[in-house]
Amino acid sequence: MEKRKMQIAVLSDIHLGTYGCHAVEVLSYLDSIEPEILVLNGDIIDIWQFSKRYFPASHMAVLNKILKMAAAGTQVHYLTGNHDELLRKFSDFSMGNLHLSDKLVLTLQDKKAWFFHGDIFDVTMKHSKWLAKLGGKGYDLLIVINRAINFLLTKMGRERISFSKKIKNSVKEAIKFISDFEQTATDLAISNGYDYVICGHIHQPVIKEYWNDEGSVVYLNSGDWVENLTCLEYFKGDWKLIQFDPSAQRKAVVEPNYDTTPITILENLLLQKRRVG
Repeated sequence: MEKRKMQIAVLSDIHLGTYGCHAVEVLSYLDSIEPEILVLNGDIIDIWQFSKRYFPASHMAVLNKILKMAAAGTQVHYLTGNHDELLRKFSDFSMGNLHLSDKLVLTLQDKKAWFFHGDIFDVTMKHSKWLAKLGGKGYDLLIVINRAINFLLTKMGRERISFSKKIKNSVKEAIKFISDFEQTATDLAISNGYDYVICGHIHQPVIKEYWNDEGSVVYLNSGDWVENLTCLEYFKGDWKLIQFDPSAQRKAVVEPNYDTTPITILENLLLQKRRVG
């Protein structure tokens, strides 16, 4: 299958290590593209809920695939989020084409793009982290139950439903939080002279323009790979919001003999760094 070429692909909120993660679909998408830059905009590995009892081969294969892309020449920027905040102690680390940081600024056709996860605007994260972690576990349980119900609905020929989307759309406080999040991010981006601000965190995929008295900015959110299966792509000045179609995915993405050990890829990156150095 011929891979689609693009300048930038942005994925966030994959939540590897949780039951709600669609790792096979992530692999199918990554196998279908050839980006110059891959931005992983936070919550890629869910360290909050990490357990040795649950980290399937398909989840490890996603990490392996990302490392292979870096070894093949793609610039991979892993930006930390709240669920993988433990990695922040290693921020501003680079090895070959693999970069770990908390934020990223790129110039795209004379326009400045600001990438960061977005949890810094979450009041719950600042003052009640234990509540946020508890909510994360409840969210994962809700997704598992939702999947079981959707399986039965599909068998009966009924339309699939999303509990979390229904809750977010019906609860005024959730809607207000999303609105406040976007407003805070865009106001800050405008005041700092950015043309694009690209976030994750709230699992709400969108592209829209915001205005205030100081100017305007294009706000983009890559969504997630738990409910929406969405990401962002950039090519020649054009941003697109992509929703992955599970029915179109290739079969047997994770073969029984799939190499799920990323150590060999890390060794190759280290060798590459020594050659360059």
